Amino acid sequence: MARLYAVSDLHVAHPENRAIVEGLFPLDEEDWLLLAGDVGELAADVEWVLRLLADRFSTVVWVPGNHELWTHPSDPVRLRGEHRYRYLVELCRRLGVITPEDPYPVWTGPGGPVTVAPLFLLYDYTFRPPGVADAETALNLAEAAGVVCSDEFLLHPDPYPTRADWCRARVARTQARLAACDPALPTLLVNHFPLIKEPTEVLRHPEFALWCGTTASVDWPVRYRASTVVYGHLHIPRTIHADGVRHQEVSLGYPREWKSWGKPDPLLREVFPSREQR
Repeated sequence: MARLYAVSDLHVAHPENRAIVEGLFPLDEEDWLLLAGDVGELAADVEWVLRLLADRFSTVVWVPGNHELWTHPSDPVRLRGEHRYRYLVELCRRLGVITPEDPYPVWTGPGGPVTVAPLFLLYDYTFRPPGVADAETALNLAEAAGVVCSDEFLLHPDPYPTRADWCRARVARTQARLAACDPALPTLLVNHFPLIKEPTEVLRHPEFALWCGTTASVDWPVRYRASTVVYGHLHIPRTIHADGVRHQEVSLGYPREWKSWGKPDPLLREVFPSREQR
């Protein structure tokens, strides 16, 4: 029986994580795998993961995390911003991997049909602390607390003026595509960043929420009939429900993290249908 699995934040630059990925196999030749971003920082590592898993799973769907979009000092691929993203999209297409730029596939296995919508939204500093009115103030508070995401140095927005501008462009493009989906079908929304702010409320450093999403998407799970929202980024694998919609983080995380609190078991989470839908 075919299954629909998801995983994120594989971070294969770490040898322990790379070994884990080498051991990932489907149970059925028709299984799908959703990769919710941050498989690696270097273009060569991203290609290695995508090629390996595309050869094993019937269908692989990928969305970019912030780490794939870094222009890392040790990466021979020096592309920045939108150009780097498009480079990765073309890499996926050569490997037969579905991206946010491709027609959304429809899962017709158990629980289906459901439209699987891979998203790329980024963030715009609107996941702010209560009472903080603007991004500049929020960023200053985060810096004062010693919390600054590496994206500020490695994730370039070219040709957009800022990452927030790039996010707004992605939101507009994605919203139009979701609005055009078959209204008779539910959706399964896949994004690296959470679509709602609630998952960030358990962050050890709440200031980091600034780099975790956009308030522009908070009503999308309901508006676009989501049965499940799959995300990563926070390295806090868990499931919550909001407005009747299931939100599931499917991350592995860094070795220092999963060695402390245990590697997710199973690592590949079956995200659709959920137990509630069976």
